[in-house]
Amino acid sequence: MNKSVLNAPNILSFIRVLLVPVFVVTLLFLDFSSPVAYIIPAVVYALTALTDMLDGQIARRCNLVTDFGKFIDPLADKFMVIGSQIAMLVWMLLRGERLMALIFVWVVLVILLRELGVTSLRLVVSNGAGIVVAASILGKIKTVSQMVGAVVIIIEPLIPFFKDYHILSYVFMALMLFTTLFSGLDYLKAYLPHIVANKQTDATPPTERESTPDAEAPSEKASEASDAPAESEGATDGE
Repeated sequence: MNKSVLNAPNILSFIRVLLVPVFVVTLLFLDFSSPVAYIIPAVVYALTALTDMLDGQIARRCNLVTDFGKFIDPLADKFMVIGSQIAMLVWMLLRGERLMALIFVWVVLVILLRELGVTSLRLVVSNGAGIVVAASILGKIKTVSQMVGAVVIIIEPLIPFFKDYHILSYVFMALMLFTTLFSGLDYLKAYLPHIVANKQTDATPPTERESTPDAEAPSEKASEASDAPAESEGATDGE
């Protein structure tokens, strides 16, 4: 049955894409001497993160999964993560927080490497082995740490004592760094064997493949395909 592209989950993904530039503008171009310059971007980012949490859940529960949704949802996620982290790095430099920026740049680099790595891993495993890479618990923890950490770092300049020493910012930077690293390594450990096995199969001469006694019968492959989880919108939630 055809499903409309303009359904609730896809609209939420569109909103997330549109909110990212709003977040960047409010973060970088408001007067830093005013509390509003910290409250507004924090609220915009929180709303952006909320759409990320809701769209996949609504799509699955209401059976509103579409091919367009499978495209726009992960695209919006990456746009939010990469755009917000780079904007926050520039924000620190504009505020004269050079030490924070020097530390945060490593967090950003790890996040970028991890996002690109997991996306590449997802494509290779999906196309080569036909396996859908589902979101892991570590991936969900990573996502929450990034969302909460971003809001905390933005509003910390409004909190007495903490604004002078940036304790909360450094704590959440460390949390973001470690959850990003460990979730990425977790994905690599779980799915790298499938890539290696697929490469070994490709390297096997055709004659050897045909004579291999334990080659899977078509019926067995069909059974495995039916047991594999269906890829849906929101499958990358908390990836």
